[in-house]
Amino acid sequence: MRFLPLCLLALTLTGCSLFPKPYEPVKPFPQSTQTDASQSKPAARPAPVKLYTDAADLVSRPFRDLGEVYGDDCQSSSQDSPPNLATARKRMQVRASGMKANAVLVHKCEIVTGAQGCYRQAICQGSALKVSNQ
Repeated sequence: MRFLPLCLLALTLTGCSLFPKPYEPVKPFPQSTQTDASQSKPAARPAPVKLYTDAADLVSRPFRDLGEVYGDDCQSSSQDSPPNLATARKRMQVRASGMKANAVLVHKCEIVTGAQGCYRQAICQGSALKVSNQ
């Protein structure tokens, strides 16, 4: 009696392998695709974004406000490296560059504790600006 279920199981498992499938070898990429990828130019660096800490520096220069930007650096636990304000400022500059800004007016930079998901966090906030050269 125990032999019958075992035979049925073996029969059903081998039944699926009876349908032959055509064998298709893996085809390599064309040679031209590999050479194009290796000779491609490196990613373009974002345009430099100047930091202004005092609004008086912008009084004589025409500019357009593109919106608020922020940057942060998180220390996940007490064993990780401490948060760095310079890293937070750099991330703020990168976000401003993504908005096609060439300057950032820094409103505040501070280190806060008890932020969600972070033991301590460095945060910088500012305004992304497009400053004219006139």
